[in-house]
Amino acid sequence: MWNRHVKRRGYFLNMNIQQIKQRFEIIGNSPLLDHALATAMRVAATELSVLITGESGTGKENFPKIIHQLSARKHAKYIAVNCGAIPEGTIDSELFGHEKGSFTGAHSTRSGYFEVADGGTIFLDEVAELPVQTQVRLLRVLETGEFIKVGSSKVQKTDVRIVAATNVNIQNAIEKGRFREDLFYRLSTVPIQLPPLRERREDIHLLFRKFASDFAEKYRMPGVRLTEDAQIGIRKYQWPGNIRQLKNVTEQISVIEQERIIDAEKLLSYLPNFQKTNLPAIYDSKSTGDSPSDRELLYKVLFEMRKDITDLKKLVIEGIQKEGINVQDEENVQILNRIYSDVKSENKDSAPLQLTDKASDSSSNEEGPQIISPDDQHYNLHVEVEESLSLEDKERELISKALTKYKGRRKQAANELGISERTLYRKIKEYDLK
Repeated sequence: MWNRHVKRRGYFLNMNIQQIKQRFEIIGNSPLLDHALATAMRVAATELSVLITGESGTGKENFPKIIHQLSARKHAKYIAVNCGAIPEGTIDSELFGHEKGSFTGAHSTRSGYFEVADGGTIFLDEVAELPVQTQVRLLRVLETGEFIKVGSSKVQKTDVRIVAATNVNIQNAIEKGRFREDLFYRLSTVPIQLPPLRERREDIHLLFRKFASDFAEKYRMPGVRLTEDAQIGIRKYQWPGNIRQLKNVTEQISVIEQERIIDAEKLLSYLPNFQKTNLPAIYDSKSTGDSPSDRELLYKVLFEMRKDITDLKKLVIEGIQKEGINVQDEENVQILNRIYSDVKSENKDSAPLQLTDKASDSSSNEEGPQIISPDDQHYNLHVEVEESLSLEDKERELISKALTKYKGRRKQAANELGISERTLYRKIKEYDLK
């Protein structure tokens, strides 16, 4: 009897999931997708905060709508806010509002999203992009339901449910001091993890057919179809851009190709780096949490540092070969030998460097410092000595040079460094550069 009741309950749960998929146009039969939907359905009836995580392009924006529409707040306001698209200087005003005259350009009093959406739901997309000061204000709203407008001293109350989403590794952001740990625990009362498309391979062709049908209707043309070998190829591809990338590729094929039957060869011409998708990645954004612009800056720092060190070694060797150098102990002799071997490996034309141990020379009875010169022929010792270098100092130096070169113009300095202006602004604050 109990088993029959469990099966009956599971049947109705699956039926409800199918209804949700139809209502919100969600395509797929992956168990991982069904689990995420079931979690959203269960939490919708509560007042708990939800944090939705997943790679970019996995459809995170659909789940806050599901939670809102299945909740008691469905007749109230639903506001979606892209935290990464709002400038840092105005984000507090957008979320909490401001008083007239509170800052330059504040010509009138303005209500923020938390005031407008009272009784409803706010979806904070890319919540990890919020400035730390704004995170403090958001934490207060979550804990007490209170907020203060910019330029005001009056405490206001709001009854808003928050659903947040991010595609970055929050734990890494916490370790780097970019995201508050207490805010993370308040937001992720119920976490929902959306699987990437490469973990839903059984759904890839279904999604392609749905998108192909939509674009055929939109552009009033016959829909495209895939041959069997093309279907195999589309499932093997890793889809780094997930559903968004698949939709874009389907639209390109639908518009550009005249033939409506697409074989594997034609399909692969629309899939970048198909043969490289199964190779190990040099850089893993999940494990490091750095943005691509940070990575590019670090590479540039390393290349500049290597060039500086090589030039310094060549200067040392040239000085020794011309005039010789006094060495007080054996350790310095070892260091010079190591430097010389490194320079020689990079410059095949370097003249040989010979080191003499004067203390062991029978023709000399005097004690004192050893003399190393190009003419000495007896002493040659080579060991490896570990160097300690600071990437942080080099990065600060490069940013400072770029700002000086362009007289403080951040856009030109960011282009020179190969990073975004937003990343440069964050680095300037991090290193306290004037």
